[in-house]
This record gives sequence, structure tokens and C-alpha cells, in this order.
Amino acid sequence: MALRQIRTVGDPVLTKTCKEIREVTPRISELVMDMLETMYEANGVGLAAPQVGILKRLVVIDVGDGPIVMINPRILESSGLQTGDEGCLSVPGKAGTVTRPNYVKVAFYDEEMEAYEIEGTELFARAVCHELDHLDGHMYTEKVEGALHDVQYEEEE
Repeated sequence: MALRQIRTVGDPVLTKTCKEIREVTPRISELVMDMLETMYEANGVGLAAPQVGILKRLVVIDVGDGPIVMINPRILESSGLQTGDEGCLSVPGKAGTVTRPNYVKVAFYDEEMEAYEIEGTELFARAVCHELDHLDGHMYTEKVEGALHDVQYEEEE
């Protein structure tokens, strides 16, 4: 496993649409492990492959219930609304108010290319919508209501 460089706003890779994954090769497996390590090291709750420079439809999410690897994810249903602060590892030190669905149902493949569906609300729904936007070349900054503001991180002792 290795930490990957997180691409930041202004990097053209973040504006491109990703390609579907047809099979899980050793390189894809390595990418998954690297993405998880990179996300955890950066204290994120989600990371999409284009954020580490790879134009593949792959995201990893962990909102506190353990990691979920989603290959070729797509939202099947969404409902309700939630408005709150949102940040992004590709826009360090900034956050903004974004309205997203409060519920999502998403279909995806796992690392064995087994099909799954999962439902979630609140932070999980926000993370899914946020990360799937990255796969289509979009960032949360396009949806911010008002201006971005600085985020203050607490120092670890």
C-alpha cells in the first residue's frame, strides 16, 4: 500500500468523466488499497479515483461504519433534502453549504465484481452523492450556496 497524491482544484483530471471498470486486475486492487490508505491518512470520509489521478469509476467511503468500496456505482433512488457544510480533500481548508438528498439507494460492484445495493441517509447519502459527482467531473464547489469559508482543523496532541 502507498499514499497517493490527492489532486486539488485546478487539476484538469478533476473535470473529466471516468471510465467503467470491466474487471478487477491486480492494479485495481492495489488502487483500492492505496485509496483507502490515502483517505484515512487525510482524515476523509470518501475518495474517488480521479482525486488520485485515475479516471476509473471507483470510490471508497467510510462514514464510521467501516470501508465500502464501490466499483461502477450508480444512484438508483434518492429522496428528501439535507443542507449542511461540505468539504473535499481536493479543496483543502475550505467548506461550503450544499443541499443534497437525505436518502440514497446505490448499486455497485465490490472488489470481487459481485453486485450490491445499499441504502443510506444523512452523512452516507451526502458522501455517496459527493463522490459520484467526482466520477462525472463535478465538484461540490459547483453546488455551494453562498461562498466557501475556511475550515479550522483541531491540532492532534
